Amino acid sequence: MRLRHIEIFEAIRRTGSLTEAAAALHISQPAASKLLAHAEMQLGFKLFERVKGRLVATREAEILSPEVTRLNQDLNSVRRLAASLRERPHGHIRLGCAPALGLGLLPQVVRASRDKQPGITFDIHTYHSAELVQGLLSRELDLAVTFDMQDYAGLTRAPLGHTELVHLGRKPNGGKTTRLSDLVDDTLIVLDSRDASGALLQMALDAQGLDPDVAIQVQTHYVACALAEAGCGEAIVDAITVRAMLRPGMVVRRLDPPLKVPLSILTRTQDPLSNLHREFIDQLSQACETLAQGDPSYP
Repeated sequence: MRLRHIEIFEAIRRTGSLTEAAAALHISQPAASKLLAHAEMQLGFKLFERVKGRLVATREAEILSPEVTRLNQDLNSVRRLAASLRERPHGHIRLGCAPALGLGLLPQVVRASRDKQPGITFDIHTYHSAELVQGLLSRELDLAVTFDMQDYAGLTRAPLGHTELVHLGRKPNGGKTTRLSDLVDDTLIVLDSRDASGALLQMALDAQGLDPDVAIQVQTHYVACALAEAGCGEAIVDAITVRAMLRPGMVVRRLDPPLKVPLSILTRTQDPLSNLHREFIDQLSQACETLAQGDPSYP
């Protein structure tokens, strides 16, 4: 099948009409009919049958559909990339990140990048690890910032720095630090153990033989912070998110000993990084270092 065949195939599948498919592709109905006939001639079987006035995919077309859809998505990705190169001569970064990092880390880095180079534009997507990896491999993303420490075929992981897990709650009493063993009687809000931070916490609890009362398990750090602020329990989340989500009346305590969570940048191994990407990664590293050093408002 040629690219034009893929387009008419997908358009007819979406609309069920040759007329509507032609309109969607900005071609005439006779041209659409000719394209469909040519595709069917090359394939050697019919793709659609008319049922009650609508074009319905044949059994063979249904079998082809997943692969054709994937090819069409790849084609759309190429078009978006080409448009980006054409319309954004000053540079464009398609960035993915873990949701927590999109709240607490990226805003200052994006601002610094645009201050340095005002014409630069961004597409920012917040995904969990599996989606970040898929976005890079499918070339929907250029860079991905993640807590994930796993290595993936075709991707290169480089360290950016680290954050740490902290205890967030409403209890005013106590020192500036707390031990995990001191939290066993608290009603805890924790990260899903499939999250890198959640897995780190669970390993620390298991190592100390602790089994605290986990009231709520969540997938994102800022949701845990919001639940703690609402009085649903005491949260254990990363310090970057806490800095962004800290509200009056909330108390933050570092864990003793600290549980440090590495931050990484993922890129495609075979694609050389542009100067624009390298500069952005350098700014990310500097921001991580600054956050790791803490500030006077943070205990």
